[in-house]
Amino acid sequence: MSEYEHDGEPIRGLPGHLPAGEHILWQGAPDWRILARSALHAHWVAIYFAALAVWSGVNGARGGEPLLTVLTNAGLTLVVGAAAVGLLVLYAWLSARTTVYTLTNRRFVLRHGVALSKCFNIPYVAVASVGVKLDATGTGDIPVALAGDAKIAYPHLWPHVRPWRFVNPEPTMRAVPDAAAVAERLSQALQQASRDADRPFVAEPVRPTVEAASGQSPVPAAA
Repeated sequence: MSEYEHDGEPIRGLPGHLPAGEHILWQGAPDWRILARSALHAHWVAIYFAALAVWSGVNGARGGEPLLTVLTNAGLTLVVGAAAVGLLVLYAWLSARTTVYTLTNRRFVLRHGVALSKCFNIPYVAVASVGVKLDATGTGDIPVALAGDAKIAYPHLWPHVRPWRFVNPEPTMRAVPDAAAVAERLSQALQQASRDADRPFVAEPVRPTVEAASGQSPVPAAA
């Protein structure tokens, strides 16, 4: 995937020039290593194929198969597993490379897409709440719950979506370094936008949860 696809962007990560009075507060992208683990579960795929190779080898040995056959079968399983993990890691790298999260004083913009680029503009008036979930390194996910009947389809957001929220998908900044600071900045922008619109904003606590291990009206979108 080449970055040349986005050479026509007037501002990196945005579908057009910023209108008067709007300015960028922050821009970032996922950490591809964390994205491969947290969103694509590449480590679990590696563990699965390793266990499968061991199981194959043990069964083959118990069944009296020749040692060469046992080793060949286990080795082929590991090769297939390595290829699967490699593809997941490659996708995570491409996804991180083609994703830009943008916070302005008026909206959250999500531009992503490896094969087909998509750009979603989410005005703060369409946001109900935000949260943050960190891992031990401070990298984390920032889900954005949409208000009212504003929705974006889960497949259009993946992998930048809160897991298992299929009915009411939540666009999510995944694997963001220093996620607590980014979430705090977003929360402040939302509160300011709420005051400007004279609409109460109910935010989830900005205190992060830390992991020890690790029709309906659509939100305006621009391709």
